[in-house]
Amino acid sequence: MSSPIRTLILTCLLALAGGNLFAQRIVCDATCKLADAPAADAVPAKPKPKAAAPKPAPKEEPGFAVVSPVGRSSVEMITQAPRLETLDGKTVAVVGVSFMTKVTHPEIKRLILANYPTAKVILLDEIGIAGPYPAPGVTRKLKEEFQEKLRSMKVDAIISGNGGCGLCTPKETGSCIAAEYLGIPSVIIAGPGFAGQARYTALNNGVPVMRVAEYPGAFATHTTDELIKNTREILWPQIVDALTRPISDEERSAGENGGKGDIRDDAFYGTVDEINAYFTEMKWSDGMPIVPPTFEKVESFLKYTGMKWDETVAVLPIAHRNTTVWHVAVNAVMAGCKPEYMPILIALTKGLGDPNFRRTLASTHAWIPYCWLNGPVARQLGIDSGQGQINEAANVAVGRFMNLALMNLCGYYVKQDRMGTFGYPMSWCLVEDDAACKRIGWDPYHVRAGFDLNESVITLGSTLLWGNNMAPSTTNPQKLMELLAWDISERSQFALGSGRQFTFRTILMTEPVASILASKYKSPQALEKVLIDESRRPVKERAFANYYANPGGAKDGGQHNLRQYQGHIRRDEGGEMTPTPEWYDSPESEQLTIPTMKRGMTAFLITGNAARNKVQTMPGGGYASIRIELPSNWNALMAELGYRPLKEFFCK
Repeated sequence: MSSPIRTLILTCLLALAGGNLFAQRIVCDATCKLADAPAADAVPAKPKPKAAAPKPAPKEEPGFAVVSPVGRSSVEMITQAPRLETLDGKTVAVVGVSFMTKVTHPEIKRLILANYPTAKVILLDEIGIAGPYPAPGVTRKLKEEFQEKLRSMKVDAIISGNGGCGLCTPKETGSCIAAEYLGIPSVIIAGPGFAGQARYTALNNGVPVMRVAEYPGAFATHTTDELIKNTREILWPQIVDALTRPISDEERSAGENGGKGDIRDDAFYGTVDEINAYFTEMKWSDGMPIVPPTFEKVESFLKYTGMKWDETVAVLPIAHRNTTVWHVAVNAVMAGCKPEYMPILIALTKGLGDPNFRRTLASTHAWIPYCWLNGPVARQLGIDSGQGQINEAANVAVGRFMNLALMNLCGYYVKQDRMGTFGYPMSWCLVEDDAACKRIGWDPYHVRAGFDLNESVITLGSTLLWGNNMAPSTTNPQKLMELLAWDISERSQFALGSGRQFTFRTILMTEPVASILASKYKSPQALEKVLIDESRRPVKERAFANYYANPGGAKDGGQHNLRQYQGHIRRDEGGEMTPTPEWYDSPESEQLTIPTMKRGMTAFLITGNAARNKVQTMPGGGYASIRIELPSNWNALMAELGYRPLKEFFCK
């Protein structure tokens, strides 16, 4: 029934009811039901949805004022001498020992004399090199002798090269820096990716503008003809331009360094996301989220050290940054560390400047920095030494601090001067199980390094790999030692054994493995002595690796054939006829071998899952061990946080 008909019927009925209200009510009740019924020809209407509750206004994300994590440079910039007007009549030194200089440098000499007949050219064998430029206040004989020769030979310009790896580029740049300090214009030759490292190395050592002639490719992959062609067509125009074009104001301003104001001043204000984006853009972060370092947060870390907030912890190479307690605390906050880790982190920071530790960090071979702890503080703070330890929150935080400190405190940056070809895993933190050492009768590492058993110590190291971990299925200590010797000589050499003959190694072992070894070898030193005798490599293997894969050396062994090269290895690296190891299963009873280990270059650590029999060998760089200094009120501070007293964590 249509709506108009319903309305007409209702009107008529109400009229008949007249003024009788009761009758009107009956009519209304009956007709309302009629009115509510859907018409036969009508489409049922959709029920109206309930009105949605109004959304609350979005809360404004809070912002934070944060401080800078970067230490201030301690190096004053020099005023560089004007560049030359011409090379005519000038004395030019062409120096360097890296990456095919025996091909490129004679060609550079030929080009100079062909284009500037009145010039004089001095090559490497006449003048030498300066080597890596020393830190401020450090005297290095090689640099002093080089500068004296520059003066006595009246050199007007320096061409140095070739920078083709993370370690050789700073070395070759050192000759340019030494020249610039004497007012002698210079240019460094570098391969792709190493030009920035050369400029940054110079800047860190007080030279605001370092000119670079960039070679088009990896030196070691080019033939002699390609090297000569690229030297003529690509390098030569850049070299002339670098030595003769005046330094512009733009170049000088780009090389400005340092900072002003209080190191506690706010450096940025923003939300957490904005802070993370800004810190990544500024290269203050490794790209992972950080905890915003607010003034108040950083200040809360300072009570856990006996040092003043502005006291210098170290002046850290390679940027020679003055790193204070404040800077350590800022990076600790960013890394997610707890305030009570400060004594550990201050000791770690001191170790970052140790040349034994940092010597390899720029290499393209990608030594990975890491650390380990000994002593009661690690146990008191719950930093783990067991299964999966490097993934535990406390260990991760210390490793993350190390990663950030390398950037912000030392000035190492990936793609700039940490030149690992394939990059780097995150740094990690291990803990040696001192109690396990005592149970099997061995001294922990820090005791062997000269510290007392209940001193807390951090040791910094670096490695080329996390390891091939091995699960020996023998209880014979002799066979276990032989497995270690095989691992060391065969699978744990630096760059297939093509680099230096001897490599530092950290050998991780669980308590069951160490216990078996300790039954025969009464100390790690005794084990090391036997391994030195047993871990030998056939001369043929060493020569093959060094001949075809010598980092930065002459291509294909230079002027010698492989057999001649074997003779060189035998003479220079202590080749001897020794019994053929059992694992070679060879008909030869003896082989010509060289040693792969040297006394004092191996760290044996008892750590990890005590329920497993595992060994892991990590070849790498040298070590720096630093005592962890606790504030005088340490026990009271720890009691406030709910930790048990330090003495309860002493070993006996």
